[in-house]
Amino acid sequence: MSPRRAGHRTGFTLVTLTLGLLVAASAAPSPIFPVYQELWGIGPAAVTVVFAVYAAVLLVALLTVGSLSDHLGRRRVVLVAVAGVAASMVLFSQADTVTALVVGRALQGFSTGTAIGALGAWLLDLAGPTRGPLAQLVNGAAPPVGLMAGGLGSGLLVQFAPAPTELPYLVLAVLMAAAFVAVLVTPDPADRVPGALASLKPVVHLPAASRTAFTTYLPGFLGSWGLGGLCLGLGPSVVAGVLGLPNHVVGGLVVAAVAGVGAVTGVLTRRQAPGRVIALGMAALVAGPLVLVLGLALTSTAVFFGGALVSGVGFGAGFQGALRGVLVTAPAHERAGVLSAVYVVSYLAFGVPAVVAGFLAPHVGLREVVDGYAALVVLAGIAGLVLVARARRTAPAPVPPQRCPVVPVVPAVPVEDNA
Repeated sequence: MSPRRAGHRTGFTLVTLTLGLLVAASAAPSPIFPVYQELWGIGPAAVTVVFAVYAAVLLVALLTVGSLSDHLGRRRVVLVAVAGVAASMVLFSQADTVTALVVGRALQGFSTGTAIGALGAWLLDLAGPTRGPLAQLVNGAAPPVGLMAGGLGSGLLVQFAPAPTELPYLVLAVLMAAAFVAVLVTPDPADRVPGALASLKPVVHLPAASRTAFTTYLPGFLGSWGLGGLCLGLGPSVVAGVLGLPNHVVGGLVVAAVAGVGAVTGVLTRRQAPGRVIALGMAALVAGPLVLVLGLALTSTAVFFGGALVSGVGFGAGFQGALRGVLVTAPAHERAGVLSAVYVVSYLAFGVPAVVAGFLAPHVGLREVVDGYAALVVLAGIAGLVLVARARRTAPAPVPPQRCPVVPVVPAVPVEDNA
């Protein structure tokens, strides 16, 4: 006997919480990495291997099964993925070697990559034509909220609760079990399309209607998630090693400051056109990292966290504006594929620089590595400003009003200005 399904509005909320929870689980290990270094005597290179495995395997999932829910249905795909993340949390809680962490991180990465595009598309399905902008907003806001909750919540448990390498993961495993039940009762209104096996071919597919917008907003994905990789991969180590603050809560606050301000920024700019939102984000991604670097040069915690707050504006507006600008062009039956393409480039920016930085830090110094990392984010911000300005210049002129009355045509999904 099948379970009783929730309504679309309740289902929308349940899918939103599941998406945020998956992203929170991805951030949870960051405050625990310094504990592993102390207990096991491992260096930053080993930590970045664990970080790299997650990003690499997640990308494999996005490239292979990222569009599978378009063919098999959202619920089936997400249920398997949530179960995989829950299993990875149990593995983490029992880990006593780097190898065990790598195995758990690989399982978590593949499961998250399997689910993240499906969950984003599911939100759009449940929202329907009348609440499309809300679904776009949630798709952009849920990841930074999840990062904030995962980083700060894990830091609090590591600092004040017993069993710092076990309890955060066990809490998340229980929450994943609850998410599994929530997904089970959520309606799945998406139409199935044939070609499930063909969709497993590793390819990033963008429909022609989305390609111009994707190119214009690409620096928004690269800059915002590159900044996210800096905070999650190196934030706690920078706070402890450069600023001399070993408190695990403070390390989690680096993630929370960037992600929390990012989430608030996404909400406050939800009624603005994507071009305006991303322009704000790119400007903040230029200014914020520069202030972060200045804080490290001065060994000033206040200046450093001031830079984190400004960077958070860039993280939220950069990702939110870019995501909205691309999603509004995506055909309904290709939404999961478009979201997978978005997350491919986002997680490349999230993982690759952080891994390189981790291997360089023992040789050139942590502060110097952060300086170079910040410079890459600043370059992405400048590129984004240039592309948005060019798009505005080349946008077609508005059609002058006609003298004869015409019947207005209301689109199924409100179309926002991509300029």
